[in-house]
Amino acid sequence: MTAAIAPAFSGTETLDALYAGLAPLSINAGWAKPTPSLWPEPRRNFVPFRWSWSEGRAALEAAGRLVDTEFAERRNLILFNPVEGNSYATVRTLIAAYQAILPGETARSHRHTPNALRFILEGEGSYTVVDGERLEMRPGDVLLTPNWCWHGHGSEADGLCLWLDCLDAPLVQLLEPMFFEPHPEEYETVRTAPAASPFIFRWEDTLARLDGAAPDPEGRHFGRIELGAPALSSIALFMQRQPAGERTRATRSTANQIVCVARGTGRSEIDGEAFSWSRGDVMAIPAWRSFAHRAETDAVLFAMTDEPVMRQLGWLRTADG
Repeated sequence: MTAAIAPAFSGTETLDALYAGLAPLSINAGWAKPTPSLWPEPRRNFVPFRWSWSEGRAALEAAGRLVDTEFAERRNLILFNPVEGNSYATVRTLIAAYQAILPGETARSHRHTPNALRFILEGEGSYTVVDGERLEMRPGDVLLTPNWCWHGHGSEADGLCLWLDCLDAPLVQLLEPMFFEPHPEEYETVRTAPAASPFIFRWEDTLARLDGAAPDPEGRHFGRIELGAPALSSIALFMQRQPAGERTRATRSTANQIVCVARGTGRSEIDGEAFSWSRGDVMAIPAWRSFAHRAETDAVLFAMTDEPVMRQLGWLRTADG
């Protein structure tokens, strides 16, 4: 049976008239799309960028004088990609932020659907409570707060404690399963204070593992280890040791990356642009941009990437830069 022709189109005799009739119905003609829906390879939307830890640290010190935990739940500085229209994401799926806690402060507990982690940059005497576990934070440590885990922070230090946060919040915002909940008691009760936990990777353990890591035969990185397998369902974490004077093979990946310098100095080329770096600096490496790292002094680079998402969906590709 042939469907009846809607009266609005029964007398349509030109394409322009057809298009005019479709628009009020929220229908577009697929053969006349204003922009293509498919393209040969990933577009260059987000841009490579480097954030300076010396500048970020100075800004955090100022924030420590001006912002308390009553004013803001978390004293953090968002590292947003300087692409038009963006004021939040560092790369398409991930966000990084420098954060500080002052001596004697406690940050109230909450939980959310985004996966999160923190890489400790400076200070001892602070801690995170994750689902009742009090975990001491020391420079070089990586702490996890997976999806829907309660977490809050505190400090018993004499000075500032500083770290880098990374979350998959931009991905959650895109897909829309965003939920957030403050702890009903404000501060989660500490039940245990374990020396080891699946929520933490200690710097001394990382260095010991790097000592035994062999260079990859393709030269895309030197001694590299993965923290977890992966550490979070949407975020893979890698520590990479690079000897002074060595340069990695130029590479492209469909995975978005945020790289923080854990140790050393060097220079990276990302999509043809050069970025010098030192400890604590952060770099954005958007998907499918050529990148290579050269160490000037012995270095350790900490990479946070959405590789698990790309792999799960069958979209992970790697190629020479």
